[in-house]
Amino acid sequence: MDHLLECFYRVSVKALVLDDGGRFMLVKEDNGLWELPGGGLDHGETPHEALKREIKEEMGLETLYIADQPCYFFTSLNPKGVFVANVLYETRLAGLNFIPSTECTEIRFFSATEALDENHLYPNVEKFARIYSYGPG
Repeated sequence: MDHLLECFYRVSVKALVLDDGGRFMLVKEDNGLWELPGGGLDHGETPHEALKREIKEEMGLETLYIADQPCYFFTSLNPKGVFVANVLYETRLAGLNFIPSTECTEIRFFSATEALDENHLYPNVEKFARIYSYGPG
């Protein structure tokens, strides 16, 4: 049975919010690390429901659009040693006037190069920036 548990991943749905220049949004958490907007997919929840909930909880923002299908999918190991399946959906927000929280003290748009030059990224963000630098998923 233990070998079955090794194949399970925590699923994290993330918003790929782009500016007009193709830079992607990251949110800075109160620990100083940059993360993609979004979070864990709860049992019984659709990815779209999860994204709307996470963006509202973390940033106090409303979503205008979430793509029907994900545009990126990759796995990573989080700082707690848990394997996470990261599923990114292109997302548009109603505005950027966020309400600060522990999970979002700042928002900024980054190119892949700018993100990789930043020393305070979660491992999934570093992996995504490397993938994104090679072009559309």
